Amino acid sequence: MNIARIDLNLLVYLDVLLREKNVTKAADQLGITQPAMSNSLRRLRELFNDPLLIRTSSGMTPTEKAEQLQPQLREILSNIEKAVQPSADFNLEESDRLFRIMASDYAESTLIPALLNEIRDVAPNIRLDILTPSDVSFQDVEKGKIDMAINRFAYLPQSFHQTTVWRDNFTCLMSKDNPILEDFTLDSYLNADHIWVSKTGMGVGVGMNPGDIQRLGWVDEALEAIDQRRHIKVFTRHYQVAALLANQPDLIATLPKQAAHLHTDNDNLVTRPPPFPIVPIELKVAWSPLLHHNPGHTWLRRLIVEVAKQIIQESKI
Repeated sequence: MNIARIDLNLLVYLDVLLREKNVTKAADQLGITQPAMSNSLRRLRELFNDPLLIRTSSGMTPTEKAEQLQPQLREILSNIEKAVQPSADFNLEESDRLFRIMASDYAESTLIPALLNEIRDVAPNIRLDILTPSDVSFQDVEKGKIDMAINRFAYLPQSFHQTTVWRDNFTCLMSKDNPILEDFTLDSYLNADHIWVSKTGMGVGVGMNPGDIQRLGWVDEALEAIDQRRHIKVFTRHYQVAALLANQPDLIATLPKQAAHLHTDNDNLVTRPPPFPIVPIELKVAWSPLLHHNPGHTWLRRLIVEVAKQIIQESKI
């Protein structure tokens, strides 16, 4: 087929259709009418000789052909975006761009303050809008509505770009008055009361089930590997709240070291290495291929990596 006979706008329409899986929503995003979107879908079906999207009980479902096309479409459109990007460099001193960043409580407290200090020095008019994992879906990141997501991810869509911010080990944070300090062993750890803290996923959260080890996360999975369980007294989604609760004389918070490091000036708190091995966590930043070649976005990603290296060096973790 002669490419000159193909309306390349149809590729943009197909990309949005495969993301939204809904003709009305796709039309709204593209700013066209629903009949126009339906007509474009008809033309796409003729072009690819495939239904592409099939109506099922759960909504519009992509065909096997459509699923194969989706990553190719994103790469094509990303390359087109790169080709039409202005050649001028991103002006740090004058830009007043607002970057929307989804960050877990852990990432927000350990990384963002140092990042903001660097931004203030080199790009004083840049602003940050920090959202929580519960505020954002993978679709928001994929569409470029959110500039990037910084978190510990159990799963990321294959189309996303990603890089590692750092890897972090765990430490036990507790009050200096906690009697467990007299004999800090695995047995005494298991007999103590614990603070659970985590929020690895995206979207609206749900309550925790203490018996669901797979959802409890790294610490409890590590204990399960040695056929042990701890007694969780309180569940929280905020690392700083967990650290505050650790001031109580009968509670232990097992946290990533970077989160615990923020409280080294608190004379009431002490740390101890966990009495069992825990796999280090990996903090990552992920972003949409639609933003991959954007000059301002590229600058911020590089700055995040540089700031993270400085934090690691200064904390000696």
